[in-house]
Amino acid sequence: MPVEITWWGHATCTIADSNIRVLTDPLFARRLAHLRRRRGALPSPEARRADLALVSHLHADHLHLPSLARLAPGTRLLVPRGAPRAVPGLRRLTHLRLTEMAPGDETVVGDLVVRAVPARHDGRRLPVGPHRSPALGYVVTGEARTYFAGDTGLFDAMAEEVGPVDVALLPVGGWGPYLGPGHLDAGRAAQAVARLAPRSAVPVHYGTYWPMGMDAVRPHEFHAPGSEFVRLSGVLAPEVAVHLLGHGESVRPEVAR
Repeated sequence: MPVEITWWGHATCTIADSNIRVLTDPLFARRLAHLRRRRGALPSPEARRADLALVSHLHADHLHLPSLARLAPGTRLLVPRGAPRAVPGLRRLTHLRLTEMAPGDETVVGDLVVRAVPARHDGRRLPVGPHRSPALGYVVTGEARTYFAGDTGLFDAMAEEVGPVDVALLPVGGWGPYLGPGHLDAGRAAQAVARLAPRSAVPVHYGTYWPMGMDAVRPHEFHAPGSEFVRLSGVLAPEVAVHLLGHGESVRPEVAR
């Protein structure tokens, strides 16, 4: 069965590979604190169907307890090492099978191997909290090798740490008019594509949530990152097929055989 990628909005994707459904950073909320979902309908219950869920880091838009609570009993959940101590609410999700991960750790689920890789991002549970957990990306290997970057800045050893991949799911923006350190914008994400040299790339983590009352503040940072990533990737990595998805849309990228 072909590998299929579905983008539900923000950093939430389904990777369907080897008859396993992998859900990344599940976020199924209309509103999160001062953020509201400005584009894309809330994903249908079908989006919550997964054999495995990945959490890249502890920020509430990536580790969202109400969304995790809605996953089916028995779903395997991978989180950064130390997450249950930093986020006690995780301990109450007793219907999930939780595994803590650090860079280099691997977990086998069916015919998939999931490897945690480093990310350059603040791993704390904000607004307070010590650095108890690393920020992670994940490489999911089955019929394809799919890299989910989570949230990360560009770093020198990225290609070495991630390794060869067929598909890269890369953040190209954020949820506000300004990106702090430890993020990729469209330009840095295009540089990441050039370094990683996947066969395909999908831009995520943009154009979904935005602070309430700030619709008119730098609106291009909400609307433009995806198309700008396509344009810049065409300059820096023209051999990579970039798939610009709408919310709820899917693609079956070409993979090496």
